[in-house]
Amino acid sequence: MLKLVKATLNDSPAIKILMQTAILELQKGYLTDAQIQASKAGMGLDTQLIEDETYFCVWDDDILAGCGGWSRRATLYGGNHSAGRDTRLLDPKTDRARIRAMYTSPKYVKRGIGRMILEAGEHAAAQEGFLALEMAATLAGLPFYEKCGYCVESRWQDENGAVPVPLITMVKTL
Repeated sequence: MLKLVKATLNDSPAIKILMQTAILELQKGYLTDAQIQASKAGMGLDTQLIEDETYFCVWDDDILAGCGGWSRRATLYGGNHSAGRDTRLLDPKTDRARIRAMYTSPKYVKRGIGRMILEAGEHAAAQEGFLALEMAATLAGLPFYEKCGYCVESRWQDENGAVPVPLITMVKTL
């Protein structure tokens, strides 16, 4: 039975493994091998999300099936190691909360896990007074987020790796 809980720092090893597996497997067909490798520079675990209690894990007994969350901070995407992080708190009246670091185990895709996490993040952001959300989506995530009501705002490239990696800013009004 799938269970959504707030992530803890003790979950970090399992989260890191899931992220790497998802990046390597679920980006195939959307990115070249070089782009998949380069995407590791801009993707990964941001422990600030766990410390802020805005990051979730979905467990199937003792198997991590998915993880993701939202943020009240300015950083749009990336892990602890990523360049350009900004921990400034956002103003719910004027800024959009961030959807962050959404990953599903390749063994659990299309089972409602991403939607479960996304809805939990949307609800929590709304509870804090945010009126809108934004994210940096991958090409692989684009169809899912569109089904969930997000719209493309802009397309751009992450230049932090060895080759540019395409990303999409997507937004949703709550």
